[in-house]
Amino acid sequence: MPDLGFDLDVLVSDVALVLLAFGLAFPIGWERGRGRHSAGFRTLPIVAMAACGFAIIIEMTAPQDTEARARVLQGVITGIGFIGGGAILKNGGNVKGLVTAASIWNAGAIGVAVGLGRANIAVVLSVVNLLSLWLLTRANHATGNGDGHKGGDRD
Repeated sequence: MPDLGFDLDVLVSDVALVLLAFGLAFPIGWERGRGRHSAGFRTLPIVAMAACGFAIIIEMTAPQDTEARARVLQGVITGIGFIGGGAILKNGGNVKGLVTAASIWNAGAIGVAVGLGRANIAVVLSVVNLLSLWLLTRANHATGNGDGHKGGDRD
């Protein structure tokens, strides 16, 4: 039987990292997912989880190969940008989904940070993203730039 590289200690550690990435992106997804046509509730935590998984894989398989790490990160960033692009909708002169797209991209950064052992950065990204969504939405509505949608800015 081939060695599949299964190690219970590593498995527990990897599960903890993936769950941390999921947990840090979940509140952002929850905030973005409050609208009728949202892409956030499930998408953002899954993006963070997947990005974390890619970061764990590259960290474990090529920790000293900066070129390989750069290629993997470039692919993750590009792929997440593609997913975020799908959240952007243009209807005439109105563009919606930019904030959700940016939050999806940030969820990817959260996952990569966790996967590369930088949970402190991931926490900061999560907290600042949430504060930005809450506080800047209120400021946007206070200045009369909001769309009047109950629950905050839906762009």
